[in-house]
Amino acid sequence: SRPILDMSYSRHFLDFQGSSIPSSMKKLVVTKLSQNFREAVTLQQDSPVPVPGDGDLLVRNRFVGINASDINYSAGRYDASVKPPFDIGFEGVGDVVALGLSASADFTVGQAVAYVKAGSFAEYTVVPARQAVPLPSVKPEFLTLMVSGATAYISLKELGDLSEGKKVLVTAAAGGTGQFAVQLAKKAKCHVIGTCSSNEKGGFLKSIGCDRTINYKTENVESVLRRDYPEGVDVVYESVGGKMFDLALNSLATKGRLIVIGFIAGYQNPTGLQPIKAELLPAKLLKKSASIRGFFLNHYLSEYKMALKDLLKMYERGDLVCEVDFGDMSPEGKFTGLESVFRAVDYMYMGKNIGKIVVELPHSVNSKL
Repeated sequence: SRPILDMSYSRHFLDFQGSSIPSSMKKLVVTKLSQNFREAVTLQQDSPVPVPGDGDLLVRNRFVGINASDINYSAGRYDASVKPPFDIGFEGVGDVVALGLSASADFTVGQAVAYVKAGSFAEYTVVPARQAVPLPSVKPEFLTLMVSGATAYISLKELGDLSEGKKVLVTAAAGGTGQFAVQLAKKAKCHVIGTCSSNEKGGFLKSIGCDRTINYKTENVESVLRRDYPEGVDVVYESVGGKMFDLALNSLATKGRLIVIGFIAGYQNPTGLQPIKAELLPAKLLKKSASIRGFFLNHYLSEYKMALKDLLKMYERGDLVCEVDFGDMSPEGKFTGLESVFRAVDYMYMGKNIGKIVVELPHSVNSKL
């Protein structure tokens, strides 16, 4: 084992509030490949707490983020070579409770950090210091920026070509990523249209600057777009897939751009896909000089730190709403503890959330003082 540095210099391997770091912890592990999260994932009660290496931090997770692609990961869709068991969860916010010697050059015990790394659905996660983002405090709002905010920011900047007066359609606009696409398009002085599934979500979207909301449960999205935007929309920020993808494609203006950041409607299927009317695609694109671009955050990591820095500044200035949904309105109440990750994933796929779904991991601190 590599050296652990305890910045209090008193007891070896203490956390900053004076409670011993336990030797075992709870974590979620994929034990069987399946898009059914409950079938794929097991809550392990007594996994060993990992030991950080020389350049690593041991982070005690306080908040973890739920992403639509959690079920793609549990189905083994990202890397066919990885076999169960493996850790799951993409992002967390917490406190540094121990660290290696090299890592202590930039971090200290007690520091608040956020990170994006597989294995966040655990009470403790080892994070390479170079991947950790120092934060002013442990707040769930910071977690919304790590994957969701960065995805919206980089995809619109690199692929959106936004400018004043452009019409931008955001599908699933009240979701974790949609909320940022709406706000960033608005900041670029665009006219923003957002689809959502309830009047409550519509109200939230108007509060963050959406010019036109379309509740697809009560309105026909295609008819509304044809009637109110006969020339089409310039940019579509699309994360739903299936019929919504077809509709978005048909609604593009001349030289319009469709940015695909996901297709959540298909993820629960065994193939992970939902049929689209692709045979007409070449003709439709040609007719409008339109384009479709896919966006996967991992391919744009060179832009990540800059994007996050800008997003954090915007949030701290009060220029960005980072809506967090803890599931307070879900039947069994707030998402607290790793066991509630299963409910949180279900809640996302029922389309209930407004903003980013976050699970809180409370820790009892036994003071030794």
